[in-house]
Order: sequence, then structure tokens, then C-alpha cells
Amino acid sequence: MKDPEQRKWKVLSSEYLFRRPWLTVRHESLELPDGRRVPDYYVLEYPDWINVTAITRDGHFVLIDQYRHGLGETSYEIPAGVSEPTDSSMLAAAQRELAEETGYGGGQWRLLTTIAPNPATQTNLTHCFLATDVERIGNQHLDPTEDLRVHLMTRDEVLELLRTDRIRQALMAAPLWRYFAEHPAPEKMPSAATPQQDPQP
Repeated sequence: MKDPEQRKWKVLSSEYLFRRPWLTVRHESLELPDGRRVPDYYVLEYPDWINVTAITRDGHFVLIDQYRHGLGETSYEIPAGVSEPTDSSMLAAAQRELAEETGYGGGQWRLLTTIAPNPATQTNLTHCFLATDVERIGNQHLDPTEDLRVHLMTRDEVLELLRTDRIRQALMAAPLWRYFAEHPAPEKMPSAATPQQDPQP
């Protein structure tokens, strides 16, 4: 399937309203391809983000719980964070965040998917990594404002959280669903004690 035709909007004017290390607000006046105009459009510039679906050698998922003030609730998440200028790559940022937030590391790593948090108004991407066979390599090293706890969960427990909408952060639910779609559970062999039906004649 081919990509859709690109129909970019023309920027008539652009100015910055707000600048902070982790957020910049840009105000623009735009013109659509058919000539219609949008006089007031606001773009939020963020650094790229990362998150990690981390699985231990014995098959447990490394999750955290964290309070999110926007919703005013604490819920389960996968480790995640912002790419910092000192990170040599998105992979390095993901490995750093996993170690800082959970104390886990090592294992085999690969990019699982790259998604856009909100392409209507945000400029950044979220790079979602899969880390398998991770192990405890140290203690947490949290930022002064972080308050989170580590949980090791089975595959079935994580699926239950997803099915009951208890992983609220969409950027974290998406790579978990992607992982489960690519790694279906092996079919269970019938128990020897379970009687088998005779084939129909």
C-alpha cells in the first residue's frame, strides 16, 4: 500500500510564545492547499521521547506505577522518558531510562515501533524499544521529582491490565499491544487427563 499524497500547509507567519528546556510553544498563521487560512495555530515542540517494553529472563515484564497530575491518578506504565542532549542515540536514552527508573538493564534490544504522540500539535516522536532477557543491574536513580515503584508482572497480568484499561498512557499501551500481536502465546497442549472427543464420522 502506497503512502498518501503529501498536502503540506503553507506557513504565512511564525513566532515563539514560550520557551523552556522541555517545551516550546509556537504560534503560526497557515494556508491550506485550497487557499483557506488558519490564522491561529499553536504547535508544541518537545524533544523526542522513548519507552521500553522490558522482559526479564524468566518472562516477567518490568513495569512501574506513577502518579500523573493531568489525570490526577496513579496507574501502571512501562519505563519511559525524554531523550536528553547527552544521549548518543535513542537506544542509549532508552537504556539509561530503564536503568534509572527500575535498576534493570542488559539483555537484547531492538526498536519495536516509532509513534507520534499527537501529530496535530506536537513535533516529537516516541521511540518504543523492546528489551528481552534484562536483569537487575543496580538500584534506581530517580530524578528529584520522580516518585515511582517497580513491579514484575506475568504476561497474563499485563494483558489483563490492557484489557481493563488500567494502562492509561496511550503511548505505552500501543507498544505493549504491538508486542503481544507479534508474540502470541504458545498454544497449550491438552492435558493427558482431559478426554478427547472422537472425530465425527
